[in-house]
Amino acid sequence: MAFVRTIVLAYEKYGISPNHALAAAGITPAQLRRPDARIDAEQMETISAAAMQELDDEALGWFSRRLPWGTYGLLCRASRGSPNLRVALKRWCRHHALLTDDIELRLEEDERGARLAIRERRDLGEMREFCLLTSLRYVHGFACWLVDSQLPLEEVTFPFPPPPHASAYEFLFPGPSHFDQSVASMVFGPGYLDLPTKRDEPALDMMLKRALPLTVRQYRRDRLLVERVRAYLAEPSHQPATAEATASALHLSLRSLHRQLANEGASFQAIKDQVRFERAADLLRRTDIPIKQLVRTIGFTNEKSFARAFKDWSGKSPSSFRTSGE
Repeated sequence: MAFVRTIVLAYEKYGISPNHALAAAGITPAQLRRPDARIDAEQMETISAAAMQELDDEALGWFSRRLPWGTYGLLCRASRGSPNLRVALKRWCRHHALLTDDIELRLEEDERGARLAIRERRDLGEMREFCLLTSLRYVHGFACWLVDSQLPLEEVTFPFPPPPHASAYEFLFPGPSHFDQSVASMVFGPGYLDLPTKRDEPALDMMLKRALPLTVRQYRRDRLLVERVRAYLAEPSHQPATAEATASALHLSLRSLHRQLANEGASFQAIKDQVRFERAADLLRRTDIPIKQLVRTIGFTNEKSFARAFKDWSGKSPSSFRTSGE
């Protein structure tokens, strides 16, 4: 909850009420006042997103100037096309300096590995802890996503004493945290900077639609292709969709499509069935479209095959599902 209280300070800085954001995240005034209160990751994502948009400041009041909504997305775009993680991090540091000079990010290398350090250029006041840890989380989350790997850290350091909520840091960083150090930094083991980047522009566009989990949660190898296939199949104009057409639209060979989906624990047919079921269930709930007409909208060739598939998915016939009001 200490992090939420810092977000409330940003609202006070800009003279705006935080009540809407707190309510959206399910945080009561009583919880906000409790020093031992905790929130979950989803609540943190919700209040952070609401605050960034309401305040039009993705830095949440840390710096002497706003970083308008979409600023960190530009940093991601500037770093995405790098050949490896080293170049990407150097670009991130260089472009971050164009946004603010309140802090300076620097990548330092020696024979032991690499350290991404933050030099403070002004007094960050009560927002210091949240600014420094979140700035490191931004970089680490994006770096993990860019190379599609949870990057272990040799250590994470902070230039302040252990806060009362120090135990939360183990959920934020995949490496030991040390306090009362000279600078805020995170240390990668040798070799990680040479990892090639794996993300293309469409993947970046999709990630930026919901980027906050990269900041709030430790990275897990994502199901990138699953989401791209889902998004493609969810477009009504793409129905009826085949694996061949989907692979071509996503610039993959058919073999690569099936192999990569298998690596992500999915299959094309399972995704297609789930998308069609969700679309059919939604139309049955919200509209009075005759089932005979709905069949083609969902991508089936006849009513009989649709009815059989829908019963396999839901345990009910389409008409029973509609009348049940589920």
